[in-house]
Amino acid sequence: MSDIKLPDDCMTKEDVRAEIDRLDRHLVALFAERHQYVTRMAELKDDPHEAFDAARIDAVIAKTRARAAELDLDEDQAEEIWRTLIDWNVNYEKGIIRARHSKQKR
Repeated sequence: MSDIKLPDDCMTKEDVRAEIDRLDRHLVALFAERHQYVTRMAELKDDPHEAFDAARIDAVIAKTRARAAELDLDEDQAEEIWRTLIDWNVNYEKGIIRARHSKQKR
């Protein structure tokens, strides 16, 4: 595996692409780890309506925007990514909870 190059050390488009690919591998691993927690959360909830918690979502978005600002990342872009992730997670949790209820009714 090659050494990590900082953006200013990338001299070619291939250098930049290699670093983006490296970061993407890490991001996918982090999303997979996060997904395990989302799955566990769905197992702990009893009602599909629990999957949508407006106060929690607002808090997560606020923290995400603040962290993005600290890192000089566009806050709107970060919020859009997190809202997409949260929407997917809410629907996933609802599906897990409903499936569990369906099995219990049989």
